[in-house]
Amino acid sequence: MNKQRAQQIAASPVMANVTYNGVQIYIQNVDEASETARIYSLSEPDNEQEVSVSSLIEH
Repeated sequence: MNKQRAQQIAASPVMANVTYNGVQIYIQNVDEASETARIYSLSEPDNEQEVSVSSLIEH
């Protein structure tokens, strides 16, 4: 995924089908400079991670 699409998804009130390592996630925000996204798994909302935007997959 590119950072622009990740930003669109993060800003949208509609839940998008995005996965990280095969797990459905929610994108909280995107850091343009580092091209990373703050995410968490829908099954583990307390487990936040900072990951590369390029590792996210939209289905």
